[in-house]
Amino acid sequence: MKTKAIRLYGKKDLRMEEFELPQIKDDEILAKVVSDSLCMSSYKASSQATDHKRIPNDVAENPIIIGHEFAGELVEVGSKWASQFKAGDKFSIQPALNYEDGPVGILSAPGYSYQYIGGDATYVIIPREVMENNCLLAYKGEGYYPASLAEPLSCVIGAIHANYHTTPGSYVHKMDIVADGKMAILAGVGPMGLAAINYVLRREDRRPSLCVVTDVDQTRLDRAAGLYTVEFAASKGIDLRYVNTSGMQNAAEELKAITGGEGYNDVFVFAPVKPVVEQADAILAFDGCLNFFAGPSDPNFSAMVNFYNVHYGYTHVAGTSGGNTDDMIEALDLMSKGLDPAGLVTHIGGLNAVIEATNHLPEIPGGKKLVYTHIEMPLTPIADFAKLGETNEVYKQLAIICDRNNGLWSVEAEKYLLENADKL
Repeated sequence: MKTKAIRLYGKKDLRMEEFELPQIKDDEILAKVVSDSLCMSSYKASSQATDHKRIPNDVAENPIIIGHEFAGELVEVGSKWASQFKAGDKFSIQPALNYEDGPVGILSAPGYSYQYIGGDATYVIIPREVMENNCLLAYKGEGYYPASLAEPLSCVIGAIHANYHTTPGSYVHKMDIVADGKMAILAGVGPMGLAAINYVLRREDRRPSLCVVTDVDQTRLDRAAGLYTVEFAASKGIDLRYVNTSGMQNAAEELKAITGGEGYNDVFVFAPVKPVVEQADAILAFDGCLNFFAGPSDPNFSAMVNFYNVHYGYTHVAGTSGGNTDDMIEALDLMSKGLDPAGLVTHIGGLNAVIEATNHLPEIPGGKKLVYTHIEMPLTPIADFAKLGETNEVYKQLAIICDRNNGLWSVEAEKYLLENADKL
């Protein structure tokens, strides 16, 4: 089986190549990739190459396939897994294996560490350690893009579950956010912040009573408010507020004033920016938990923390990198119950767009960039479909479909694209 894939050879050295996959072993699975959502982590992997903890040291000789937010369908199942999986099954993958038996040990992950599996490919071989670690997950919903976006949603789910609180005099940590507490999502209207808002509003078992979302870009705040409305949040018992902090004289004081001066039980930081981290620390309530979600590229990144409050106010810091398999399962389950992650997606493209997009991801505005690996299409903002549709029938029809869905991507749009776009 031949595959076309984007492979990493070194720093910013990504190449689209066609090559023959080896015959699968009895403990492997051959799969067709349909969609992959580009992640800032792939930009970091490309930028750092062997300096990245998940990238093997020999990529110059044995390049890896990038992309880890992918979905597709199984093509051929090795005999070891024939009782669990079958050809035609749709799948999503939890890339954080946490499994010692991989190219770089416990940090090994599809999309970073393997020669024959990654999201930016037409066909891949799923290695045995993915199945042995229960990281090949069935997807029974419609379309493919929700399963691709289950991975970023699982990262948010994992972060929220990882927050913790204490009881004075006790050494037992109470995990998760405070039920009916006060939450702040800072720099929160990028793709991952939107995923967090969506999850908080759709979650069934534990919600805050107040959720304040901040940013300095009013256009992005307005888009978020249109996707995840104050009215919908109120129907779930949540006082949701979108706040532009760019014009505030003292943002920390003004944000804290929204809580009546008490501060926030749970604060999530979605940008690795020193002033944002320090603002988060300043607005914590007693026993408040700051979750530093956004992973910095700079290994020396640091910010000031008020250690007086750490000692006397029981404030503390948590951080997570990715979600676990349970988080992925929760994400897929929520999608089956109506959570649509389409609001995260602002650009659509084909496999041919991956190299340029990945290496310049921080410079491309908007939300998630979703690629379909069997088509050829430049990375295109959904907002540009109508203009491009003046001279291109495919874009014209995509614009009509997206307009019917509040300007968002959808299963209907995906189906039309896969049937009508230029094949790779």
